[in-house]
Amino acid sequence: MSIVITGANGKLGNLIIKQLLQKVPPNQIIACVRRLESGKPFEEQGISVRLCDYDQPESLEQAFVGASQLVLISSSHHDDTIRLRQHAHVMEAAKKSKAEHILYTSFAFPENGSSSPVHLHLATEHAIRAAGIPFTFLRNALYTDFVEVLDLNAAIKKGKLSIFPGDWKFNSVTRLDIAAACAAVLSEPGHRNKTYEFTTSRPWTFGDLAAALSDLSGKTITLEQDPQIQNWIYGFLSKIDTSSISNDLERILGRPVITLKESIKTFISMKNLND
Repeated sequence: MSIVITGANGKLGNLIIKQLLQKVPPNQIIACVRRLESGKPFEEQGISVRLCDYDQPESLEQAFVGASQLVLISSSHHDDTIRLRQHAHVMEAAKKSKAEHILYTSFAFPENGSSSPVHLHLATEHAIRAAGIPFTFLRNALYTDFVEVLDLNAAIKKGKLSIFPGDWKFNSVTRLDIAAACAAVLSEPGHRNKTYEFTTSRPWTFGDLAAALSDLSGKTITLEQDPQIQNWIYGFLSKIDTSSISNDLERILGRPVITLKESIKTFISMKNLND
């Protein structure tokens, strides 16, 4: 069995490999990277490294040779037209190299969104189905990382978390939980031709975020709705489904997801933590 991971030295790719190493031997993992020198840390662990550039179709077919499972981590390019073309290159190479199974990191509940990225994910899912290769779609919710743009440290300093008005609810998750679930799907049978919505099992609110900040800082953080706030994140959030939930992630993990309080610690200055 050979598990090929594209984008292996990205944030999610790295985490997937770390989780996989707990389940399969390193000689069953192939890390695909855009620059071979960046794969040295993988080689030191006994993992094979191959050149894989979404913009160089000729590199992809060779990278995917012998893949019993191929993890397509969606392109991070800012232009969705280019991203779709890159994904198409992967599909063609996967067919030519006779990859046996594709796992694609899609987006949770894309049918409910109106932004360009969710359309991209739906189009990629359609292309994978059309390719006739057994698939698993891992539809990942928004990463909880998005709260970083809200400047949580400033909220702690002011004792107030200011947000744009609205009935905001979030199904966000951490990359670590996504990676652990992906590793489970890759190392266990029974997941072919299935779609999983990887979200929290209970949505959280900005009130929950303020409460988590209060617990972490030892200060009371109040919540304020301010219609004068100008932050690009709210426009983005309004165009995707941030509230629909599923228990797929917790079921595959076999445990609860990482809590909101734990997941935001990394965005808070040590001096603001309540020790």
